Amino acid sequence: MTIDLLEPQPLWQHFAQICQFPRPSKHESALRDHLQAWATARQLQNELDAVGNLIIRKPATAGMADRVGVILQGHLDMVAQKNEATQHDFLTDPIVTQIHDGWVKASGTTLGADNGIGVAAALAILESTDIAHGPLEVLLTIDEEAGMTGAQGLQAGLLQGQLLFNLDTEDWGEIYVGCAGGVDITLSRSLHHEAIPAGYVLREVAVTGLQGGHSGVDIHLQRGNAIKLLAGLMSRAIHQFDARVVHFRGGTLRNALPREAFAQIAIPACDEARFNQLLDEVRVQLTQAIAKTDPKASLLSQSLLGSDTPNVALSAADSLYVVDMLLALPHGVHRWSSEIADVVETSNNLGVVKIDERRFEAVLMLRSLTDLGLQDLSRQIEAISRLGKLSFESSGEYPGWAPNPQSRALQLLLQVYQAHYGQPAAVKVIHAGLECGLIGRAYPQLEMVSFGPTIRGAHSPDERVEIESVGQFWQLLQAALAAVPTA
Repeated sequence: MTIDLLEPQPLWQHFAQICQFPRPSKHESALRDHLQAWATARQLQNELDAVGNLIIRKPATAGMADRVGVILQGHLDMVAQKNEATQHDFLTDPIVTQIHDGWVKASGTTLGADNGIGVAAALAILESTDIAHGPLEVLLTIDEEAGMTGAQGLQAGLLQGQLLFNLDTEDWGEIYVGCAGGVDITLSRSLHHEAIPAGYVLREVAVTGLQGGHSGVDIHLQRGNAIKLLAGLMSRAIHQFDARVVHFRGGTLRNALPREAFAQIAIPACDEARFNQLLDEVRVQLTQAIAKTDPKASLLSQSLLGSDTPNVALSAADSLYVVDMLLALPHGVHRWSSEIADVVETSNNLGVVKIDERRFEAVLMLRSLTDLGLQDLSRQIEAISRLGKLSFESSGEYPGWAPNPQSRALQLLLQVYQAHYGQPAAVKVIHAGLECGLIGRAYPQLEMVSFGPTIRGAHSPDERVEIESVGQFWQLLQAALAAVPTA
């Protein structure tokens, strides 16, 4: 069976079509242009705003014109992650989907259910002729996963609705009313290299097979960070064998937990047997340390031979410097919330590292439910950068979204959920960045909620969406639109 035959078919057919369009962050234009033409062909009013967000409007259905206007909101882009062995070009290739044990996933890549399912639901509502709703706007933003520049650039005065349903969360049965703010930090420094000493051999070392995941909602799960794990091994090799770093790369996205890291290292040939013993020792320690969180973790190594192998490495001092810096930089939960039980307040993801013979660069993503928490952790990392004589650059800061328990949108969703499922929905705050904070800055009177189907492994090639929960999400969305109060 193909996904376009799943129920509810209107939603899955749109998602199947979305999967045909490559849409990594900052490359959503083909999908956006297709959707604008699609809306125009159906005589739905639409426009692009100044930064490239797409807004589509649909009049109220019969008897619903007096209802409060609703905005359905999602983002067009997706995280582009693949396993090292997967052959896939995110700029040209469609996403290949498969159905397995009640879930839809991709073949070795991210699926894009984040946020393609939410977008597909909004499109299915727009196309419907038998779903009751009041005045409707659909806001489809760009670049959510790589800086939220679409939401950042959203201007006041474009949207008329009073309630906003963000369709971009990943736990069915939970309604989100608040989220963390965030900021990206890039640390960099030039490095010194020299000829690899005589009598040294080259080895490639890799940590692979980690679960990875979303750097916000999964940060508390204590999953391994491939960058940190590989840096730990290299530190021991430097101290025991006077090893030299040739290259190091780990992670691919600031907002994804690093699943893989790769390094080239030069070691004295006379110590190669001892280095192999160290690898065996670290493999055992790795298994013991993260067996529960990352059962497929592996530590691989091979010799580098041939005329095209590197002939320079970092100096002894800079080899030690880069691994010390990777070990010193914080990663993970920094503080738990004292206001909301079992919710992370502040965290950092050491997400991407690139080191060659000339330059060190690390990209971190900080998140916090409070402005003070974000500022404090940012200052801590800036202090580390000063001690390490690193260039410090912050960018892409976005605000959190403060909960409003009296929101009409929240009360509506709670009532509809209770009526349909006979139990209350959970009301949550999420340790991740939703566009609601930025949208609320431009439209402070908007009353917002966020909900969606169950998605697991977001931002990793393990991403999958639960089919049953998609149907439940679709039912709730329709029921909520039909029950919107009068203006």
